[in-house]
Amino acid sequence: MTEPATPAGPRMRSLMEQAYPILRSITGDGVRRTLDLLETALPDGVAPARTGVPSGTEVFDWTIGDEWNVREARIRGPDGGRVADLAAHTLHPVGYSTPVRTRLSLDDLLPHLHSLPEHPDWIPYRTSYYHRDWGFCLRHRDTEALQPGNYEVVVDSTLVPGELVYGEVILPGQTSEEVIITSHVCHPSLTNDNLSGLAVALELIARISRLEDRRFTYRFLFAPGTIGSLTRLSRRGDRLERIRHGLVITGLGGGGPLVYKQTRRGDRLVDRGLSPRRAGSRRRGAGLFAVRI
Repeated sequence: MTEPATPAGPRMRSLMEQAYPILRSITGDGVRRTLDLLETALPDGVAPARTGVPSGTEVFDWTIGDEWNVREARIRGPDGGRVADLAAHTLHPVGYSTPVRTRLSLDDLLPHLHSLPEHPDWIPYRTSYYHRDWGFCLRHRDTEALQPGNYEVVVDSTLVPGELVYGEVILPGQTSEEVIITSHVCHPSLTNDNLSGLAVALELIARISRLEDRRFTYRFLFAPGTIGSLTRLSRRGDRLERIRHGLVITGLGGGGPLVYKQTRRGDRLVDRGLSPRRAGSRRRGAGLFAVRI
């Protein structure tokens, strides 16, 4: 098994730096651009697959909603200064904000602004996937500094029938029994939340693809959180019997120990492979989440 020339750390960091500026959500061009980037980073000989499912499709007791894309989102203050701007940070607009172009007084604007008083230097992340509204997220210290007057608000977005897109990479094994590994592609500019999982998933693909003898078939799923996984499961129900183990990988870039959430019974092969001696099993936090299907 030949190791790649570039060390894993710089390779993973480079991927996250390229993906960080992309505005992602549960649908839209940001998901496609992220999948495009992931595909360019796959090892030679590993073929990706991509599936698009139209808006309005019923997914168990969910329904895929309209596709959201945004070209511009900003607030200008009474003096013309920038208060919030998508061009400055992808977390500023609330995800799935509806189109708006208006001028509002500060009192009328404030209900549409979101901040964290307990963390005055953080920009929160908020979405409005299933409730039509618009808003912006700001550092609390910036919200506190807003002065009375009229504010120009622009959200140049579209919410129209489109599709939900997810990607898959399959590494065949000696049997058709599958291990499914999922990483989400729906959050913008959240390095630890989404991007650490994507980077680790790609590294796993590279390493597993070089193994000469694989007992299991490994399926890597890159999908929007919840609705993406449900969509894939609803369309591939015939494969459920083949799945032996599953991992959701997220939040892997923190400074603490690896956190692993056991299966319900806690005695599966995947539990033994990631035992408490190797990971902070059942500790609160993010990390690896196992499911037995």
